[in-house]
Amino acid sequence: MPRLSEVIAALDALWPPERAEGWDAVGTVCGDPEAEVDRVLFAVDPVQEIADEALGLGAQLIVTHHPLYLRGTTTVAADSFKGRVVHTLIRHGVALHVAHTNADTADPGVSDALAGALGLRVTGPLVPDPTDPEGRRGLGRICELDRPETLAAFADRAAARLPATAQGIRLAGDPEALVRTVAVSGGSGDSLFDAVRAAGVDAFLTADLRHHPASEAVQHSPLGLVDAAHWATEQPWCEQAAAQLDALSDRHGWDLRVHVSKRVTDPWTTHHSSGAPN
Repeated sequence: MPRLSEVIAALDALWPPERAEGWDAVGTVCGDPEAEVDRVLFAVDPVQEIADEALGLGAQLIVTHHPLYLRGTTTVAADSFKGRVVHTLIRHGVALHVAHTNADTADPGVSDALAGALGLRVTGPLVPDPTDPEGRRGLGRICELDRPETLAAFADRAAARLPATAQGIRLAGDPEALVRTVAVSGGSGDSLFDAVRAAGVDAFLTADLRHHPASEAVQHSPLGLVDAAHWATEQPWCEQAAAQLDALSDRHGWDLRVHVSKRVTDPWTTHHSSGAPN
């Protein structure tokens, strides 16, 4: 069995921590570098439910997309939910490693996995990484559909292919407008509207679109917006990342058992349509 330090080195080669945004908190949160690892669990959120799942699997390492501590803290006391996660992991010898914005911009990255789940063909990054001479890394992806379809049909495609959540899929724009090219970005994407408009795509699929940026986008352009749940746009990365680690395990002869959590950790649990019944 490999040591944790060996597995982490392999993960850091896939998603170098120096490529994370300056505000981000990536890397190993807890874990003994000398501990042996033979089972790994991938998930979006480092919440107690995922920690408990790892214990049930007998995993020695959890890899999540979202950080546990994104801002500074002065305590890991177990009477806070994050402290409880830390105590659970350390008590049972489970390490936690985070790949966040360094996985967003990777090649392949979070938005490649999102595009793959939607059956889209990636043509390049939405916001290219200037340090990548091949022009493949960066935030978001510009994609093409195999054949044009209406914005409503594209929203139906997203609803059918992305993991189910209480939010489902929201659409803004003309539902009958034809969509040929799409920008996608896993996670919160309304900071990318300038790049989306510059790309000249027909639609933009992302998560967490706020009222004012979305309103401005549809009022001043024919751009169609498809807004999915944050968790749903990033969960496909777990499958992609697990496959990458599987390949590394085979190459190194580690015989790791790699799992992807199917637990829905999106915080929203029910959806109630507004308005009076017909």
